[in-house]
Amino acid sequence: MPEMDGLTLLSKLNETKPLIKSVIISAYGDMENIRAAMNRGAFDFITKPINFDDLSVTFDKTIFYVNQIRATLEAIKENNILKMYVDENVLHFMNSREYESSFTANETIDATVAFIDICSFTTISESASPDDVVKLLNNYFEVIVKEITDHGGYIDKFIGDAIMAVFKDDYHLDRAVEACLSVRMNIEKLPELNSLVKYKPKVSIGINSGEMISGNIGSATLRRLDYTVIGDIVNTAQRLQTIALPGQIVINKNAYDKIKESFNCEELGTYNLKNKSNPEILYEVKG
Repeated sequence: MPEMDGLTLLSKLNETKPLIKSVIISAYGDMENIRAAMNRGAFDFITKPINFDDLSVTFDKTIFYVNQIRATLEAIKENNILKMYVDENVLHFMNSREYESSFTANETIDATVAFIDICSFTTISESASPDDVVKLLNNYFEVIVKEITDHGGYIDKFIGDAIMAVFKDDYHLDRAVEACLSVRMNIEKLPELNSLVKYKPKVSIGINSGEMISGNIGSATLRRLDYTVIGDIVNTAQRLQTIALPGQIVINKNAYDKIKESFNCEELGTYNLKNKSNPEILYEVKG
């Protein structure tokens, strides 16, 4: 090796190709050389004369270790991709000990759910190119998701051009309302996508709070489940969103009574909600 010795090569390998694991075969078996090689990145060290059975075992061990590293890196890559599609709360649940034994487990929780719909987006979808539609929608979702997570909520699901968000734990209703007020304000600040797509973004929002069922919904046999919340509170929140006009945040009297001291609300009147037997008094959250 006219350009460099083995120890220098180890240093270069460690700097440029850290995943390469080397086995050193040397006539110098003193502890000083062995430590120098190991400190510079050697995976193992064999001294001459060579025992080929030992050499074979060492290679097998090294290859196994390298494959473990590759598998770990692949798992990390897959996990990072998974995080883009699955909410962090679901990932924490999947990592829990009881995950495998609780595919159909559920619990009753006190929480707030918000449905946030991007108004008139279907019309844009009919006239704009697919690329523009996706770009526009993702721009809006960037704003909405940030505000929801910043206020301690999580995305339960994307429903076309709408989002279902859930808030749990202390002051969940207050945090949901604050998040939706921020969503409305920041969405309306967004510019038009381009000169060809004339569209001023607005959102209509329905919020409801109370007891709901949280758990896995779907087929445990086929391992196709959705970790979500269901119940009358959730259904009512969706109905409130359909009543809300562009730029409106609509709540019912149940939620109003809980936040009326903290937020400025205006009564909208009495409405008959779809599939609800009794009419409800609704309010708009102004700020």
